[in-house]
Amino acid sequence: MTLRLHTIVASTRPGRVGPAVARWFHDRAKAHGAFDAHLVDLADFALPVYDEPHHPKMQKYEKAHTKAWSESVKAADAYVFVTPEYNFGPTPALLNALNYVYSEWTYKPAAFVSYGGVSGGIRAVQMTKQILTTLKVMPILEAVVIPFVFPQIKDGVFTPNDIQTTASTEVLDELHKWAAALKPLHAK
Repeated sequence: MTLRLHTIVASTRPGRVGPAVARWFHDRAKAHGAFDAHLVDLADFALPVYDEPHHPKMQKYEKAHTKAWSESVKAADAYVFVTPEYNFGPTPALLNALNYVYSEWTYKPAAFVSYGGVSGGIRAVQMTKQILTTLKVMPILEAVVIPFVFPQIKDGVFTPNDIQTTASTEVLDELHKWAAALKPLHAK
């Protein structure tokens, strides 16, 4: 059974470092071999603040951007959110994207690669996990945390340390177990 993994860049602001970190993790996921790995950038969807007339649970989408986002979310069996921390919480783009659809998320696992200053984004991860459980997403414990990310990026390329490399393998191993176990639930 091939499981599809979406590594999602959760920041959309100009000058962001998320794409560099996400490319690194995406390459790790491809090399790991357990997933059909896809890199997804929220910026590519240009989601405005929720603008659908119907509740997401109804799946009566009218806007092209919502339909595209719905198809992307639905296609995945597991997610890795590559996210910074904004005021101790998730990015506005990630929060908006999570709220855009509902059923497409359910019964799938998620993990995090978080980055930032001293906290490495872990406060945002903790808040996002609460939202994910409401969407019936299983956030796993394993994570990659990158405090003080900026010295690890040079010319747009993220260079991990040994702890981050080891953690990425642990994330992918555990995420695969959950994705395989949950596949029958969301495949219905």
